This record gives sequence, C-alpha cells and structure tokens, in this order.
Amino acid sequence: MSAAPRLLVLSPVFHGYWRSIERAFRRLGYDVTSVAYDAHPGWSERTRAKVSHELAERLGGAGEARRRRDHTERALAALREVDPEVVLVVKGDTFEAPVWDAVAGRRRALWLYDELRRTGHTDASLAAAGPVASYSPDDVATLAAAGLRSVHVPLAHDPDVVFSPRARDEVVFVGARYPTREHLLTSLAASDVPVRAYGRDWSGHAVDRLRTWRLHQPAVPHGRDLPRDEAYGVMAGARATLNVHGDQDGFTMRTFEASGVGAVQLVDRADVSRHYEPGTEVAVFGSPEEAAHLARRAATDPAWANGIRAAGRRRTLAEHTFVHRARDLEALWTA
Repeated sequence: MSAAPRLLVLSPVFHGYWRSIERAFRRLGYDVTSVAYDAHPGWSERTRAKVSHELAERLGGAGEARRRRDHTERALAALREVDPEVVLVVKGDTFEAPVWDAVAGRRRALWLYDELRRTGHTDASLAAAGPVASYSPDDVATLAAAGLRSVHVPLAHDPDVVFSPRARDEVVFVGARYPTREHLLTSLAASDVPVRAYGRDWSGHAVDRLRTWRLHQPAVPHGRDLPRDEAYGVMAGARATLNVHGDQDGFTMRTFEASGVGAVQLVDRADVSRHYEPGTEVAVFGSPEEAAHLARRAATDPAWANGIRAAGRRRTLAEHTFVHRARDLEALWTA
C-alpha cells in the first residue's frame, strides 16, 4: 500500500479556513501539514505585528516589507521541514521569489479568494505559482488569455463545524463593513426591520475601535467579531441573514455558509443562480426596499422561509462543501 502523498497547505489565518481545507484533503487521503503563514499567536505576537506592520505602514515606514519577509521566512521553513510532494498556496501574494523558487518542480496550485487587483501578485509570481484556481470567473478568463492554466473554483461551506443555532428575531449580517453594506443596514434599521451586524468593523467596543483605527460608529445594532462556529449559529437562528457583495464578481464564503447552515439567505446578486436557485434556495434583492420586503416575509411566511432554509442546505451539502472544492483543486496537480 502506497504512502499518503505529503501535502503542504500555506494559507492565511483568515477565520481558520485552513482547517477546513486541511480536513477536506485528509478525507481525500493526503498526509496534510498546514501552516498559517501570517499567524501571530498570543497577545505579544499580535501586538508586535500591529506595531511593526500596520502602524509602521501608517507612519510611512517599512511595514509591508517586514510583512513580506516574515511570511516568506515562515513558508520557506515549512517547505524545508515538510519536504512536500504537493503544495497548495492560498492567496500567497506576500511571498517573495525564494518561495516560488522552492516550489518549482513540485506538484502545486494557487487558490485565490479575492480579485487579483486586490492582491500583491505579479505576472512573475502568478507564472511561478503553477495552476491558478480563483473564485473570480473574470480573473480566470484574464489569466487564461495570458496563457496561464486557470480554473474557476468557488468558495465553500464546512459542514464539520459544530454550531448551535442562536434564535433571534433579527436580520443579521456577519462580515466586514463597507459603504454599500452600511447603507443597506442603516436603511433596514430606518425601515423598522430589526437588524444586527457582527464584526470588529461594526463593534462599538473600545478594543475593536482601536484595532480598526476607527472614530466613526455606524448607527446599526452591533456585536463583536464571532468565531466561525458562533457565526454559523447566529445565521442559522436569525430570521434571515444578509449576504452583501461589493465590487466583486466571485461569491463570498458567506454565500455557501449561510445556506449550508440552513439560514434564510438574502443575497444581493441575481447571478447567484450559478450556484443556487433564486426564490427556492436563496432570496435575491436588488434594493434596500426589496431586502426589507423579504425580511418581513421571512417573519410572516414561515412555510416559505423554512423551504428556503431546507432547499439551500440540501444544495450546499450536495455541491458546495470544502471536499467538493478539494477535488477540483486536486485535479490541477493530477491531470
């Protein structure tokens, strides 16, 4: 019996999604080692990173250069220690050339969960990274036109995260605060729809305001950052959960998580039909007024709301888990 292939996953911390990726590839039979290359465990490490990276950048210093050096050194150390047969890099736009030199000749792939224009990748890093999987169909087309092997691999839900639904008659939003999201939530609140936003960008807690270098406090009921299991519980137990995109052509992780936990997902893009059936598995809105209407229907039409919950969850478990995505990624180094 042959040994399981050694896979090294180099990923940002980013809400612990590396754990979901790791579990998925173990299900496929890989011997997985994961390294969160931007992790800062412990209070002292987080404080050091805040000062040496973020504060240094804001003061015109070399914070970005320090970040790139730190991430590169961690990745190189992992490559030396594990000596993997396969390398999956998630994002990886802070890696310098020695990392790409070290993965050359190995089976490998790069998975991007953001648009290229928001990353620090260059033509050279993309060419060296190997096949590129992206959540962005537009970027996949751009990369293919440039002669690079690229495929569309959407984001996913992890059904192995254990959670307890937190029943509240509110419409919730869990995620970062952008102007379009703030406008929607303040509009809903002004329309007497009970709403609550969770995340450090929304929180009025003094520590969160300091962490986000923020003076402005949105006029929306709010909560602090939630670990992923608690976020799942909040979405599952709420009247409905909002999924609001900005200047994106890919779909957020929340798209698959909200339906995966059995939430009533109100999403702002009709092209979600790539993944779910609007009106049956998710509910689509195009304006604050439509979102308010759907939020009220979720309270007054339980048969409709429960149908959305059940159908969205079924579709997610059948097509949109991390194991499904791991199979798509695996094809990049086995084909």
